[in-house]
Amino acid sequence: MQGALNKISINGFKSIRELAGLELRDLNVIIGANGSGKSNFIQVFRMLGEMTRKCLGKFILERGGADNFLFNGPKETDAIKMEFDFTSTSCFAVGENSYRFELTLTADEKFLINEERTYVTTNWRSYGTPSEESRLYDLKDERSWNDKCKGVGYFVYDAISRWVVYHFHDTSSSAPMRRSEIVEDCDRLRGDAANIAPFLRKLKNANARNYEEIVRAVRLVIPFFDDFRLDVQKMGEAEKVRLSWRQKGSDFPMQPYHLSDGSIRFICLATALLQPNPPSAIIIDEPELGLHPEAIAVLAELIQDASRRTQVIVATQSPTLINHFGIEDIIVAKRKDGQSTFERLNADDFSIWLENYSVGELWVKNVIAGGSSHE
Repeated sequence: MQGALNKISINGFKSIRELAGLELRDLNVIIGANGSGKSNFIQVFRMLGEMTRKCLGKFILERGGADNFLFNGPKETDAIKMEFDFTSTSCFAVGENSYRFELTLTADEKFLINEERTYVTTNWRSYGTPSEESRLYDLKDERSWNDKCKGVGYFVYDAISRWVVYHFHDTSSSAPMRRSEIVEDCDRLRGDAANIAPFLRKLKNANARNYEEIVRAVRLVIPFFDDFRLDVQKMGEAEKVRLSWRQKGSDFPMQPYHLSDGSIRFICLATALLQPNPPSAIIIDEPELGLHPEAIAVLAELIQDASRRTQVIVATQSPTLINHFGIEDIIVAKRKDGQSTFERLNADDFSIWLENYSVGELWVKNVIAGGSSHE
């Protein structure tokens, strides 16, 4: 896939002391116990997304300052290093291309970005002197040497800026997904689904087939669900829309608070995974949260379908969910000697076991070693 992330290397980031060249494929299901480092791995993608918007400083500050990001703190780790290898089909940089950077600590608990570089043809090209913010955004309009296509700087910016980390854990009465949003906020589904109502409204009008796929998926999990009602309401000078819906056999407009936490979470997941123009990578942490086993089976099908159209990275603790994937889709996160490790499984190593057990059963039995580690 264009823009797919092939390998990732991480040094000194939170619980990840050293991760060298982890292979990523179209579908990547990360399993591991609590505290194994799954969420830290996902946070790497959040941080890179903020870097493309020149918001690294804000991201770090809101999470306690730079010291909190260094493996075992600044006394043991003085820098964070990361490298990402991508696939490109652009006319300027066909094949594999890389992006790397180093974050070094300042006296006021901030980071400076050093050694920010892209790999072009046979050489690393620097983005300039150390800076508090990434220069990726500045290169979004970069052209190639012959000005016939975008340059590799744009390619890296484009791939990373279109990653979306979806996090639908907050389904409380005040959660953004249960509230109104302006109709204009409809081009891209937000990571917390705050704009799910205007996004679905646009799909219904412009991509009816995809909209109907989402509705059918929701009906499989919520049998009494008939369709969404996405009526526009005038609120002062703004026009807003809310995720109202109707149930089968009734014209009464149901409101978001009539949906259970699991139901509204599944609606958000189905919308994210079935959208017609998906992000360059979909990243979801614990999508199974609050879902019935039957809903998890439908979710697994949606994840597999999405991975045929874009890159998908899922972190989970659910044996029920991983039962629906192949052993080669699994990356095991473990914690050993205070640090997180990540290893992609090889089907040949489990061929005999898989004759009698599912992937989830092998994990529960600790044949796939990913349980709690006592240090």
